[in-house]
Amino acid sequence: MKAEDVKKMVQEKYGSIASQSVVLNQSGCCGPSACCGELEFSMIGDEYTSMKGHNPDADLGLGCGLPTEYAGIHPGDSVLDLGSGAGNDCFVARSIVGENGKVTGLDFTEEMISKAQVNLAKTGFTNMEFVLGDIENMPLPENAFDVLISNCVLNLVPDKQQAFSEIFRVLKPGGHFCISDVVLVGDLPEKIKHEAEMYAGCVAGASQEPDYLQIIQNIGFSDLQIHKRRAITVPDDVLRKYLSEEEVAELKSKGAGIFSLTLSATK
Repeated sequence: MKAEDVKKMVQEKYGSIASQSVVLNQSGCCGPSACCGELEFSMIGDEYTSMKGHNPDADLGLGCGLPTEYAGIHPGDSVLDLGSGAGNDCFVARSIVGENGKVTGLDFTEEMISKAQVNLAKTGFTNMEFVLGDIENMPLPENAFDVLISNCVLNLVPDKQQAFSEIFRVLKPGGHFCISDVVLVGDLPEKIKHEAEMYAGCVAGASQEPDYLQIIQNIGFSDLQIHKRRAITVPDDVLRKYLSEEEVAELKSKGAGIFSLTLSATK
């Protein structure tokens, strides 16, 4: 798929999710309730409900980790959340930075921005904002943020090198990011990698883990740390929609898989 087609598809899918009144919760990137349309299985494995600042109205269950848990956010920090959706991680970050900090959410889906702004209006917070924009070309100044977070979003961005270049640009010198994302280990069959609905479900857009980490290092980040690594199991009944029994068996024998990583690095 061309990059512009991928972006359009992701916008349409997540715009549809934002327009629904139901909160996905444990459905993750997708789920058995089919509330996301034709998405197939859940990526989520971490709960936000016990975290300070959790806003149930903003929690659409679309993450694959808890980046704020390892982000090292301090009171007074300026924090940017990429792919902020309805504002879930932003509200958690706001509870840490307090009144003297600032939290900015960036998302390129108008419906998500609208939903986040509705959620924000209910709080009365004046040091939060939600900005419409593309991660590959952020409408934000350079050297502006102490901490950058993102949750199960960069795997959907076609040009990850450009995305991390932009992350480097907007972080202050000495600033850092903490990201939860989906990566691949080994080769997945093309039928899965390039299936559009699986892409919006966080699979086909994911990079190989070594390539992903190499991009971060090549951009110039230092102190790269992996805080959490979790295997994501695709149920057999989902695999069989795309693969034959023989192909499913071969996939398992190779040890190829999908993993959620929560990692950080410093500018």
